[in-house]
Amino acid sequence: MRVRFQLPAVAIAVSLLGLAACTSMQDPVAPNTLVAIKASTAPNLAAGAADPVWAQARSITVPLSGGVNFAGGKGETTAMLKAAYYGDMLYMLVQYADPTNSVRRGPYQKQADGSWKKLKDPADKGGDDNIYYEDKWAMLWPINNSVKGFDVKGCAVACHIGEGKPYGNKYTRSEGEIMDMWHMKGQRTAPLGLVDDQYADHTRYDAKTNPNAGRKSDPGGPEYKGFALVDGKPQFMNRDGKATNAGGTHYIKDGEQVPFDDSRFKPGDEVASFLIMQVKGDRADIKVNYSWANGTHTSMVARKLVTGSKFDVQFDNLAGKYLFGFAAFDNAQVQHASGDDALTLVFAK
Repeated sequence: MRVRFQLPAVAIAVSLLGLAACTSMQDPVAPNTLVAIKASTAPNLAAGAADPVWAQARSITVPLSGGVNFAGGKGETTAMLKAAYYGDMLYMLVQYADPTNSVRRGPYQKQADGSWKKLKDPADKGGDDNIYYEDKWAMLWPINNSVKGFDVKGCAVACHIGEGKPYGNKYTRSEGEIMDMWHMKGQRTAPLGLVDDQYADHTRYDAKTNPNAGRKSDPGGPEYKGFALVDGKPQFMNRDGKATNAGGTHYIKDGEQVPFDDSRFKPGDEVASFLIMQVKGDRADIKVNYSWANGTHTSMVARKLVTGSKFDVQFDNLAGKYLFGFAAFDNAQVQHASGDDALTLVFAK
């Protein structure tokens, strides 16, 4: 994989913003390396890519492939990443191309005869919906660089094809190898301003005892809960009573659900099938401002450099190097597009 660098137009702007770095913006940087600039002020998450801090940061572009959907249905896109730190916080700007904003995650739809059914990808053989899902992205960070082979294979070192699932399982090979997983879910966590903080360990897949294999969540969840049809109708609706195809959301924030009123909906209308919940503590470490416009997803991410959690990567050595991988999902439950090589985060001083 070849990573290209986008340089700022003028170095003078660095001094205007008061950004300090021991490495000149013109100095060569190793391939696949993302440099977090030291900022004099914290980026405003709500400003997105327009915040002036990002005009000074060196970006890397990461070609992603091997997924589904995206432009032309080829499962390919390109991500652009930038990083900065201020005080005790790390900030990242994540952007990638996606022609559609996918929000229809498993909705209930009213049929012509007045009945309701949950929409599902007819090709889904179990946990592999690529039609009625959401857009997501994920980062994997080997904690203490503990995952053997990550520097060579990146995220692929933890991917195991087959094993009872159409798209395989994720787990590390040996006990003690743990990866911090930042899992941004467009319809389940982003509306509440969070990236789901998870991790992956060496747990092997077992259909009954370990269906998620090595994938686990930090303490403080759950982040959502589906609800069933009751007497043939959805159990809840949003308090605004709007169908998703008439201005409503494909999720309901916990606490805003009310008993379902079937008389408010006509055939063809869709409503949410799940509640989203505010995660707490360890699982709520990563903040995000997430948006989609003009074929581009933009995420502004913020996390403390040091959280103290055994499930998190700790950026406690600003002279160190931190391996990571990035993947993007276009309306896909598991079939993500990823890069071929490991990426590295370093900190300018």
